[in-house]
Amino acid sequence: MVERMPKQDRSRATRRRLLEAAVACLAEHGWAGSTVSVVAERAGVSRGAAQHHFRTREDLFTAAVEYVAEERSTALRALFPEGAADRRAVIAALVDLYTGPLFRAALHLWVAASNEDQLRPRVTELEDRIGRETHRIAVELLGADESVPGVRETVQGLLDMARGLGLANLLTDDTGRRDRVVAQWAELLDEALA
Repeated sequence: MVERMPKQDRSRATRRRLLEAAVACLAEHGWAGSTVSVVAERAGVSRGAAQHHFRTREDLFTAAVEYVAEERSTALRALFPEGAADRRAVIAALVDLYTGPLFRAALHLWVAASNEDQLRPRVTELEDRIGRETHRIAVELLGADESVPGVRETVQGLLDMARGLGLANLLTDDTGRRDRVVAQWAELLDEALA
């Protein structure tokens, strides 16, 4: 048992490096430029080690997006351990989910899934899970009461708007406009959730 722990730890560390490298490669190179070999090289492991952990390319990239989404969810909750003290800060943090490398990687995965029948159901299911969890976190952090008519749709509208801001940010730095939109949404949500 003593000998197995270091090996298990190494295996977990290798898996984590592969997942993080996969998201980075997907964000930087897109689906076409992100192969298992490219990811393995970036992670500093052999192609065989990568295939030991992930049998197929689809396994690797869907697991990578899911892993990083879970890490981001944990980090987002940790930013606001007491809930929504400042809705504007919560909204800005939610919008940030859609402006970083995870969103860029997920977007490449979505585009690939739109053209690849074998990838589509996996990505659709993954997006549904991540979307539900992000919605739950938003409701929790905003202190939203979804039993009030329209509140669920308002929170979902915020997340849809955040995704749109993320898309706008792909081509140019949209920080100034995004900050103004976040401020306006904070005011609207204060009224809608009061």
